Amino acid sequence: MKDVIRRGYTQESYAPMPTKSTVFWRKFIPWQAWRFIVLNVKILKIVVGGHS
Repeated sequence: MKDVIRRGYTQESYAPMPTKSTVFWRKFIPWQAWRFIVLNVKILKIVVGGHS
């Protein structure tokens, strides 16, 4: 049986880096506010639908 060589700290060991576009949308406050509203509307639909 062959010995398996394990290499620590290779590129595969780390999480992928976000693209410039992803970083922009994560920091863009109007987009975050819009997504917050959309998420709250979805939650309200579920809560109101469960109480009928």
